[in-house]
Amino acid sequence: MNTIILIVFCLGYLLIALEAKVKINKAAIALFTGGFIWSTYILFKTDTEEIVQQLVEHIGSISQIIFFLIGAMTIVELIDSYNGFDVITRLIKTNKKRMLLFILAFITFFLSAVLDNLTTTIVMVTLIQKLLHDKNERLLFVGMIVIAANSGGAWTPIGDVTTTMLWIGGQITTLNIVQKLFFPSLISMLIPLILISFMVKGDFKRVAISNQESLVLGFEKRLVFYIGIGALIFVPIFKSITHLPPFMGILIGLSVLWIVTEILNKGKAFEHKITVTNALQKIDTPSILFFLGILIAVAALEATGMLSSLATMLSESVGNLKTIAISLGILSAIIDNVPLVAATMGMYDLQTFPTDHYFWEFIAYCAGTGGSILIIGSAAGVAAMGIEKIDFFWYVKKISLVALIGYLAGALLLILLL
Repeated sequence: MNTIILIVFCLGYLLIALEAKVKINKAAIALFTGGFIWSTYILFKTDTEEIVQQLVEHIGSISQIIFFLIGAMTIVELIDSYNGFDVITRLIKTNKKRMLLFILAFITFFLSAVLDNLTTTIVMVTLIQKLLHDKNERLLFVGMIVIAANSGGAWTPIGDVTTTMLWIGGQITTLNIVQKLFFPSLISMLIPLILISFMVKGDFKRVAISNQESLVLGFEKRLVFYIGIGALIFVPIFKSITHLPPFMGILIGLSVLWIVTEILNKGKAFEHKITVTNALQKIDTPSILFFLGILIAVAALEATGMLSSLATMLSESVGNLKTIAISLGILSAIIDNVPLVAATMGMYDLQTFPTDHYFWEFIAYCAGTGGSILIIGSAAGVAAMGIEKIDFFWYVKKISLVALIGYLAGALLLILLL
């Protein structure tokens, strides 16, 4: 049984990694892999009730992540529909390439911590396309945006899906992860930023952002932007006060924004209304289903005991927890960091490594920033690759080394701070 499950899991991973080649959406592969593994597991066991109970318990944990993602993505999509991100774009005044690079990197770093690295990358890559029309000139900026987005997402519980998973799972707490990971994450962004800044020089011809007539009033744009951002910032505060799961906080925030937009739409013609219903139709549902499928698949590996066996093997062969975490971070550049973190959570329990143990802090940092080493190593990188049609080997040649240097420098600082 274990052999069949392991083969199917590895094949599923291979097909997910080769999504661009096989032309099959990774969400479909992930859902099939998860369903097949659980089906195989239950068919080889006699106590089916126990296995069903295991599945129900895992679904309870997984659903918290899924509901959180749906709420957060809807809020961000609604802000974008109201052109709320113009609030950020209008702050950029420079026509110096190097200064623009620094401004974009720092905006991306902090915005990613509040939103998430995927959404922030999409917003910032779209912005740089409006500012720089020469693709060869733009690609270095996009590479830096990917690094900054992943670094920024690592030090808050809502900035990256993997950190959110650890937060929801009880492995980390909000204040501690911010305190411990801010400076390592900043270093992992700052060193590549300095190195890449030597590759850009001179001025650029600033292209005016389109001023085409908009149906969204200025005050509506600002109102939705600030309420939406406030709703996202509210989530960790809500959890610390009520101790309820984060998805409850994000759903409350979404409901407030929903009520506000309904009031704003009163009296408008149907075709001029921008509603939560529209936003729900635009969110990246395949990505949500991918997370669902891969988390279900990893849950099956945990239920069978295969992950605990792997943890024992790693502990015996490698031993050093920091080395294990750093290796997993580098591995996340090849394999998606979501299943890696999910597997790690299944391999090491909270009894052995309690909440806010340095091992979980290391995992949060490494899984969040290690994906920058390759363009396919993070959701942010994949999004940028799709928008800009970035060549894999161009990224390896121009960005991978500086990303690796930044990653290792941040890891070293984290070790010194422990």
